[in-house]
Amino acid sequence: MTRIPTRKLGTNGPVVGALGLGAMGMSDMYGPADETQSIATLHAALDAGMNLVDTADFYGSGHNELLISRALRERRREDVVLSVKFGSRKNPDGSFQPVPYDVSASAVRDRLAQSLRRLNTDYIDIYRPSRLNPDIPIEETVGALRDMQEAGYIRHIGLSEVGAENIRRAAAVAPISDVQIEYSLLSRGPEDEILPTLRELGIGLTAYGVLSRGLLSGHWSLDRSLAGRDFRAALPRFNGENLSANLRLVEELAQVAKEIGATTSQVAIAWVAAQGADIVPLVGARRVDRLEESLGALDVTLTLSPELLARIEAAIPAGAAAGGRYMDQQLHLLDSER
Repeated sequence: MTRIPTRKLGTNGPVVGALGLGAMGMSDMYGPADETQSIATLHAALDAGMNLVDTADFYGSGHNELLISRALRERRREDVVLSVKFGSRKNPDGSFQPVPYDVSASAVRDRLAQSLRRLNTDYIDIYRPSRLNPDIPIEETVGALRDMQEAGYIRHIGLSEVGAENIRRAAAVAPISDVQIEYSLLSRGPEDEILPTLRELGIGLTAYGVLSRGLLSGHWSLDRSLAGRDFRAALPRFNGENLSANLRLVEELAQVAKEIGATTSQVAIAWVAAQGADIVPLVGARRVDRLEESLGALDVTLTLSPELLARIEAAIPAGAAAGGRYMDQQLHLLDSER
């Protein structure tokens, strides 16, 4: 498998592969997953140069970190860039607690200690709050992260789903490597204020949801059933007329992909990668074949002329998505949506 090129996460961040691997679906949210396939996918990603592996302590209530630890037993620690989120809280049945995220200074230290143990490592490359809590000043959170960085437990400080004002406040406390946020042809919100702010401050962007939870993969259909505890069943874009409207947009994208000899998902990923060298798309592949398809997007990126980019954006114009990316009660908790 050909090794992929690299990109640097902001002025102060690490050098990572031009695509990163989001590991959430290997443990949570998308229904059952096969651990053997997941580990094989992790190994294939690392072999291809996808050294950025993104997880969270609440993915599978710790299962995802343990899975990654098993996958990395025979790998050199310095060859992997581990990005870990904390802050969300769960119940024993796996459901999220309907309470504000715990991103206090004490939570930073406590959750970090647990992640270090599960991942079997003495440092985490990028550590970040998954969301903000409006009752906890971001200065407290980032100040605690800075203390852990100075102590050597984390290498870089990241953020997730944070709006422009709080990005500035955080950057005034400590250097920020990157902000993780949903960004795709169906989710263009970061372009308004967040992406310009990041570029002004020299902060990278790691884009999750580049296939809009699978809608842009070219593998979705109206009659597809969602197994197990797949949270997409509750997302507005996957329901009723919204799903029909969104899949019509995907059909337009598929026509562009066909004409250039690529798959729909490759074009969707390539479009995100083409928005700037300071952006690293995260792909949530759980199988090696899906991973290999995603890796092909980097070759497509090289072919995207201004004319092709314009055709892609004409197929799925900004703001064309039917339905929100989360349920309303979740969207109002996101600092990036305020």
